[in-house]
Amino acid sequence: MISFTCDYNEGAHPLILERLASTNMIQQPGYGEDSFCENAKEKIRQTIGRPQADVFFLVGGTQTNSTVIDAMLRGYEGVVAAQTGHIAVHESGAVEFSGHKVLTLPQHQGKICPDELESYLKAFHDDPTWPHMVWPGMVYISFPTEYGTIYSKEELTKIHSICKSHKIPLFIDGARLGYGLMSPACDITIKEFAGLCDAFYFGGTKVGALCGEAVVFPEGNAPGHFFTTVKQHGALLAKGRLLGIQFDVLFTDELYFRISRNAIDKAMQIKAMFTEKGVPMFIDSPTNQQFPILTGEQMAALEGKVLFEVWEPLPDGRYVTRFATSWCTTQEQINDLYRLLQESH
Repeated sequence: MISFTCDYNEGAHPLILERLASTNMIQQPGYGEDSFCENAKEKIRQTIGRPQADVFFLVGGTQTNSTVIDAMLRGYEGVVAAQTGHIAVHESGAVEFSGHKVLTLPQHQGKICPDELESYLKAFHDDPTWPHMVWPGMVYISFPTEYGTIYSKEELTKIHSICKSHKIPLFIDGARLGYGLMSPACDITIKEFAGLCDAFYFGGTKVGALCGEAVVFPEGNAPGHFFTTVKQHGALLAKGRLLGIQFDVLFTDELYFRISRNAIDKAMQIKAMFTEKGVPMFIDSPTNQQFPILTGEQMAALEGKVLFEVWEPLPDGRYVTRFATSWCTTQEQINDLYRLLQESH
């Protein structure tokens, strides 16, 4: 059985496991105050070209999103996101649990439209009853989106400019950031990317680490007492060295980006093989998530042989499915999938 259900089916990159083992008995302070975390933070600052950046290591994506959003918003503020945004759909109401409403906008292949964002914010401020409403205090997007799409440099620039004009921060969910940046469709560098938002994170859980995300405030603009807020949200690891070591390894010799490229290469092969078989794609995703539209019969033919996700049913009885590759998807697994598709057609 091979699985393409998600990009965190496996454990961690072997170099991370080797480093964890080799440093295991070295005594270090807790809560991220160790030398491994400091080394990793410095490497991240160098990668994004911002020596002034604040960097924090949190335990997982949901904790990261809810913690950053809660820390950057006032009690009466909400966060604007696409209807399909991860915080609006797949985080069990974690943001609302912290007391902040998710204010949704229409999605266009997973993305929000800059013009619609501007219209929404203008309409809010023009409404004389706004004191009775949830204030849009932040904009949240993900890169890539839930549908594997990515924002262009022009789109990011527009969204960031709109946020600046309304004096609200832009926060980018980077759970799969490596896969977005390594996509052939990406027209922005990591240094440019870091200059077009107020906060973002390098996802580790889905890109080679056992767990953990590296939150970056590019201009040294972390909210006051952010460390304490992280602990309040249960996102602070006592043995913070576990996260520091992992990100130190990932940001040595560009490992984070090199292994991300593997996921893209394998995903493009999956797209090509489905297209070869006449299977339409729901969306033209340029990243590691691919969404072939399968009939019930086609899904049944693969049952018990390959694992994938059913994303949504279509009115005509077909299903949007998701096949996700990862940093360690092998050519053998891709070849096995191709063989299964050959046998099922």
